[in-house]
Amino acid sequence: MAHSYTPGLRVSKFTRIVKERRLPLRGKVLVKSGDQVSARQIVAHTDLPGNVHPVNCCGQLGILPADIETALCCKSGDPIKQDQVIARSSSFFGLFKNQVLSPITGTLESASPITGQVILREPPIPVEVVAYIDGTVTEVFPDEGVEVECHGALIQGIFGIGGERFGAIRMIAKSPDDLIDAAQIPADAKGFILVAGRRVTLEAFRKAASLNAAAIVSGGFEHLDLKTILGYEQGVAITGHEDIPTTLVLTEGFGDITMAQRTFDLLKANEGRGASISGATQIRAGVIRPEVIIPAPAGATGQEVKAKKGGLEIGDVVRIIREPYFGKIGNVSDLPHDLQTLETGAKVRVMEVIIGGEKVILPRANVEIIEE
Repeated sequence: MAHSYTPGLRVSKFTRIVKERRLPLRGKVLVKSGDQVSARQIVAHTDLPGNVHPVNCCGQLGILPADIETALCCKSGDPIKQDQVIARSSSFFGLFKNQVLSPITGTLESASPITGQVILREPPIPVEVVAYIDGTVTEVFPDEGVEVECHGALIQGIFGIGGERFGAIRMIAKSPDDLIDAAQIPADAKGFILVAGRRVTLEAFRKAASLNAAAIVSGGFEHLDLKTILGYEQGVAITGHEDIPTTLVLTEGFGDITMAQRTFDLLKANEGRGASISGATQIRAGVIRPEVIIPAPAGATGQEVKAKKGGLEIGDVVRIIREPYFGKIGNVSDLPHDLQTLETGAKVRVMEVIIGGEKVILPRANVEIIEE
């Protein structure tokens, strides 16, 4: 049987989920292998060096660089406060005195007798890494971080913005085809992961953000509204670092696109449960998808569904990602081996997909697998 390696989108009721949580530079790991951790628990921390501020003391004092050491009022490594005198000089038998004040609070790091520059550094910036999911520490990377594992539901999206958030699932749509406007955002949305239908409006998102909702999961969203939220055109670089209070995850794409019934039903079945969500997206090499993770309760069991590693096969559930069937869900019914010629003249491998009882022929590049 012919195989086609097609991008996969996971929508799983129960699967093994593993997350590596690493520091940006070496630090201290706070947990050990086998520990049970919660999503918000800090598992590792470090300090990033503070920003550097060079000060041209010799220029301000009117002295030679070789004299900088004698002009300093403190030595390397000493803590300093903003507006503290860090260097002074006198001339004409002490009649005229000059001094240099520190522009920051921090540390005097060094002074150069060659350039006359004094280097000041701001206080270190603490960096903490949380577990992100409720689970078990399965591996410790010394001085770097940990690997955390859990079992539960995993829903991957097409696109997202905003960082990692935590909250309980709350349905605000009654069906996957509902359009959600501002009136449907509850006043007590703070801390919840709100689930919409085919689209959430700009006004609805703004209201949710003003109420400090943790996130919104929606089938679609208007691309121009995305630019309005961010204040700039979103490129193809990785997302997830936007300075917004509410994360947005799109399960289908841009525009009015009904959320896949299976995705909607899975979220509805987990309403009230705590979840972790991330809008981080990268569509180039090293694909990163936005996701919703709902860890199973302690002691819960189920048949684990593993990620699909093979190619496209008959019976697979796929989402069409090109017009005229964009956003539709169907089942693969046949994978013809021979190339077929499209209207454009291109010869490609195609597939037969059943969409709502209708059989259609599509290029294999026009679909993505929806994995269990």
